[in-house]
Amino acid sequence: MTDRSGPVLGRRRTGRTVRARRGRRYLLWTLVGALLVAGGLGGVVVWRNTYDLREERVVLRHHGHRLDGVLARPSSGGGPFGLVVFVHGDGPVDATHDTFYRPLWEAFARAGYASLSFSKPGVAGSEGDWLDQSMDDRAEETLAAVAWARGRPGIDGRRIGLWGASQAGWVLPKVAAKDRGIRFVIAVSPAVNWLRQGRYNLLAELRREGAGPQRVEAALRRRETTVRLLRRGATYAEYRAAVGDPDGVTPARWRFISANYASDAVADLRAMKGTPVLLVLAGHDVNVDVKETQAVYREVLPASTLSVEHYPDATHSLVDHATERSSLRLTATAVLAPRKLYAAGFLDRQTRFLRETGARRGDTSASP
Repeated sequence: MTDRSGPVLGRRRTGRTVRARRGRRYLLWTLVGALLVAGGLGGVVVWRNTYDLREERVVLRHHGHRLDGVLARPSSGGGPFGLVVFVHGDGPVDATHDTFYRPLWEAFARAGYASLSFSKPGVAGSEGDWLDQSMDDRAEETLAAVAWARGRPGIDGRRIGLWGASQAGWVLPKVAAKDRGIRFVIAVSPAVNWLRQGRYNLLAELRREGAGPQRVEAALRRRETTVRLLRRGATYAEYRAAVGDPDGVTPARWRFISANYASDAVADLRAMKGTPVLLVLAGHDVNVDVKETQAVYREVLPASTLSVEHYPDATHSLVDHATERSSLRLTATAVLAPRKLYAAGFLDRQTRFLRETGARRGDTSASP
């Protein structure tokens, strides 16, 4: 799954909304727990959430900060394995993304690839604060993770690629452009232009809520005010004075937006030409304008290196739309059948991409 913290320059979730959703999640997990005990399903849950992997806790030192992570390797064989380095979307994401990465790690292991993921700064055991990072900072952190991995025993440094979602759309091309040894990129629901994404997201959410013309006009006026403030480097106090209710934007979040609102992936995409890319898009994406993303990727990248996969019934998180709309169904699926959270074919297609990429480049070790 990808971003769950709301849009940037769109409609931020308020603290009250977040607390309410946490309360509902707690009640749902309590209900699921009671059902498991009553039905004697505990063993099934353990089995369903046991993955065919060897996970190792690892540590990276970067710019004086400790980053805690997980290196997940195929359950058998000594390698050397190819490696997929994970780049998170927005928000305080830990190395496993609350375990939602594990089905992906298991799928990649079937193709003979290990997976490496670090918790964001300030999350879990990682030091620092992810809200102090620019997209360039995130790219440098990812480059450090790749360099660290190339020195690991059992990892094939010639077969290292990237997987990233949503906000990672501004990070993946930077990394691939700077490190020409990056073998492939899997971009899931990636954004291209920060400001255009924010406007698209704002309007998409308003449409979903059935907002009338006056409410839409007021929201766009507020957004235009915010953009003007960002462009002149306004402080958080000036932002508060101009818009009133910050709608969940904290001083730290304002600093983060101020550092990144001008992000655009086009120049970095051009610089990474030649790198095989799997672009994954969803039909129910209210966060990212998938039509714009696809058009830009097709215009900028050579057709011979770009593969595009569409999942019409999936959301931004590549979860089935009907499942994500029901909190109870989403929670039950996460507990009882976590591999089915993702859209049908999503895991298998990525596994096939890894095998095909290895075969195109002459690898003989594309499967364990």
